[in-house]
Amino acid sequence: MFKLRPYHHPDFTQEPLRSAPNAVFVPVEKDGVAPENFHAMSIYPEYVKVNGQWLLTEESRMDCVAVLENGQIAVKEFRLLQKGEQVLVGRTENGEDGIYLHANGFREESAHKDVFAFRGNRSRETAYSQDYNELYEVLRHDREHGKIVWVMGPAFAFDRDAREAMSKLIENGYVHAILAGNALATHDLEGAYMGTALGQDIYTHISQPNGHYNHLETINRVRHHGSIANFIREEKIDNGIIYSCEKCGVPYVLGGSIRDDGPLPPVYANVYEAQDAMRNEIRSATTVICMATMLHTIATGNMTPSYRMMPDGTIRQVYFYCVDVSEFAVNKLADRGSLSARGIVTNVQDFVVLLQKGLGLD
Repeated sequence: MFKLRPYHHPDFTQEPLRSAPNAVFVPVEKDGVAPENFHAMSIYPEYVKVNGQWLLTEESRMDCVAVLENGQIAVKEFRLLQKGEQVLVGRTENGEDGIYLHANGFREESAHKDVFAFRGNRSRETAYSQDYNELYEVLRHDREHGKIVWVMGPAFAFDRDAREAMSKLIENGYVHAILAGNALATHDLEGAYMGTALGQDIYTHISQPNGHYNHLETINRVRHHGSIANFIREEKIDNGIIYSCEKCGVPYVLGGSIRDDGPLPPVYANVYEAQDAMRNEIRSATTVICMATMLHTIATGNMTPSYRMMPDGTIRQVYFYCVDVSEFAVNKLADRGSLSARGIVTNVQDFVVLLQKGLGLD
């Protein structure tokens, strides 16, 4: 029976934490500008000492600062800071500034490593059987007791079996939100509407006559109908990832890009509005699976902490997976600070089909 790894709280009765000073907060002097010596947050649980009490930052994320609000610690982006708000300052994390970073609260076991050993990193040669088995259990657990967010590039829409597998995952409750771009939705809808993705048949991958028009025709038709939901209804669309999201009421956030065609009506043209919409979905996520989209993956990784405070006050681990055929893309996420991410180097179409089968959704 799958069980979440327990969280071990810091022992604040022991030195040096017992005699640590209260943290220092400095007011913002100009909107959007943090005071000097601001403390930058991380993906790990961080505690701040206020009036003699250690307070956990409940919704931490990278590249943000901590603000004291009504006796609690809020985490905000620099652009959202307002004059007069009290921002945490201090660059240490061991308690001496009243700030403590608790990096090993879940006490993940790590095997003893020799000074010299083969295959220390994850690559296309790594065996992922254990990762898949863990992921099946995590998904079954979080289908009922958590929130599963998928971050997706357009590669799925290029293959019939991958589209069908993702649809089954959605319709069986294993997807609670999708973060993607214009391309994923466009080519998925093109597959449903015209049987192609970028003009290639989604099963045979044979380019169709004038197929390079197909995605533009699809976008134009969706814009004609005014919304994706109207397009699906009026054009009698009955398959695909976006169709399944609409059918099952699963939210999807489409963040715009400077290269976008069209774009589709729900695509966020303002990057900060897209960032806010993504964060609204991520702030309650317990499992995140990022597939074949390096920039969306890094963005999501930066806004996803390694832990989540649940409604009952317990603290649980957030499972984060990065799946890509490129070793560079998988390792880049760790390079950008998302150190708790689990990398799987494989073709994402095969990955999602294997998940479907492993979960018994044939």
